[in-house]
Amino acid sequence: MTASTRASVDSRQGWRQWLGGFFTSSIGLKWIMAITGIGLLGYIFVHMAGNLKIFAGVDPATGQYQIDLYSEALRELGGHLVPRGAVLLLFRIGLASMFTLHIWSSVVLTRRNARSRGKPRYEHKRVYNEATYAARTMRYSGTIVALFLIYHLADLTFGYANPDYVYGSVYANMVASLSRPIVALFYMLANVALVVHIYHGTWSLFQSLGSASPKFNDLRRYLAAGVAATILIGNLSIPLAIWAGWVS
Repeated sequence: MTASTRASVDSRQGWRQWLGGFFTSSIGLKWIMAITGIGLLGYIFVHMAGNLKIFAGVDPATGQYQIDLYSEALRELGGHLVPRGAVLLLFRIGLASMFTLHIWSSVVLTRRNARSRGKPRYEHKRVYNEATYAARTMRYSGTIVALFLIYHLADLTFGYANPDYVYGSVYANMVASLSRPIVALFYMLANVALVVHIYHGTWSLFQSLGSASPKFNDLRRYLAAGVAATILIGNLSIPLAIWAGWVS
């Protein structure tokens, strides 16, 4: 092997080692958690917007509920170029991957923080002083959201937890599920936990990406509160409307 070839191989090994080292470092893990958090937040907004179509009622042209047509359109993404539901399946795989990476990075960082307790940490006091109730309960709110997601899939995606489930009838399935008081209450409590998680996640997002500045703290708080409030109002409006009889 010539000197130039050996240098080229060493260079490739170097950047690969650096890349692997970065994404297993605390900074890299924070980047993974932040980027996947952005992706998951985008999904939450899109999912909420789709669910709010339950208020759109019946499409006069087809006589079907608008939210049922929306659900069918998701399965038809890609038209005749790909098998039915293939694009939606890819989205779900991507979403599951982001969710897994988000949890993994969070768990690893939590364990590292636990191991570092008792050691000198120059930023420990500053970070703790700025911590909120939401920040200190991220692991609990995240666990509640994860458990709710499992139930939500069993209830409205696969139908195992919904005795009145009918494939493709999103409107009827949502009404049947959220008409049960215990389910609706669980749904609302889980969404409260979700927005607590989202509030701190949005607040700490720029800090995790290394672009936080104290002079923008108020703006970050307003942004975090606005995002959390929008999701809370949008998601809770559905079970409350079903309870009130506005959607039936």
